[in-house]
Amino acid sequence: MNTAVVQSKITYINGLEGILRYRGFPIEQLVKKSNFLESAFLLIYGDLPTGTQYSAWQDEIMHHNYVHSDIEGMFKSFRYDSHPMSMLTSAFATLGAFAPEANPSLQGQKLYTNAASGDIEALKVLDKQILRILGKAPTLAAASYRMRQGRPFNRPAQGLSYTGNFLYLLDSLSGREYRPHPVLERALDALFIIHADHEVNCSTATVLQVGSSLVDPYSVVAAGCAALYGPSHGGASESAIRMLMEIGSPENVPAFMKKVEKRERVLVGFGHRVYKNVDPRSTAIRELADEVFKVTGRNQLLDTALELAKYARESEFMRSRNLYPNVDFYSGLIYQAMGFPLE
Repeated sequence: MNTAVVQSKITYINGLEGILRYRGFPIEQLVKKSNFLESAFLLIYGDLPTGTQYSAWQDEIMHHNYVHSDIEGMFKSFRYDSHPMSMLTSAFATLGAFAPEANPSLQGQKLYTNAASGDIEALKVLDKQILRILGKAPTLAAASYRMRQGRPFNRPAQGLSYTGNFLYLLDSLSGREYRPHPVLERALDALFIIHADHEVNCSTATVLQVGSSLVDPYSVVAAGCAALYGPSHGGASESAIRMLMEIGSPENVPAFMKKVEKRERVLVGFGHRVYKNVDPRSTAIRELADEVFKVTGRNQLLDTALELAKYARESEFMRSRNLYPNVDFYSGLIYQAMGFPLE
């Protein structure tokens, strides 16, 4: 825990004071005033885009949201009950096979490394893969969902935002005038920002390690997805919801917590390896939850979650261990209220 592995110009975290910044911007500001594509540009290139830069950036990414029809065929080869993360990991790995010009093993190992010295052609190749990955990720994620539903895949729509298009790919059932609900679209976009970067976490460390071998970027992202699949990392919000479902109603919280204090049960959604104060992302998400529930109706598990959070605030056992609600505690409630299956 005391070994520094990188020096970052991208992320700043102060765990004791509950601070998270992307390139100097507090996460709370970005959630309120930015959108995911703008924040992605900030993380990758170091500055917020100008109006002209943003327009070109958005257009390029949305241009890359189509996938080869053979990749749809690959999805159809999965069992209907395959886990979406398993499908998504495979899909990213498959993308690399459809872009041989993006593979240093085929094109020479300096395909990307020359970019570090400012080589224009290498930077162009690098940027194209960034655009492709950002553009195709929602299409692949939506395909894994549609596969489990037994529904045909949607093609990306024109005229929708990045997140709006993702919701269209998930939800549209051949309706002519489909439009995602603006509150849900905005909430999901904010969740994308909140999860866009978090220092050298498990999946980021995996991406850095695998990328250091100079393999193609699609294989690198597939490895990151595999790391994210684990219940101790990306699967944590799913685990938090399953825990709340098991607890059931608010009156069952004290009995459950007694088992936690006796080490008979594991508490999910509380505490963090870095934050020894309130997780700033959970504060932003709590506000989003209220907006979403006005649209979807109150998630029945919310009262149980709030009672659990109240117990944590008042419990000496929890306070002495700095166990506060983290980002996974509320995010799962929002996803469930929006209709996402737990997987």
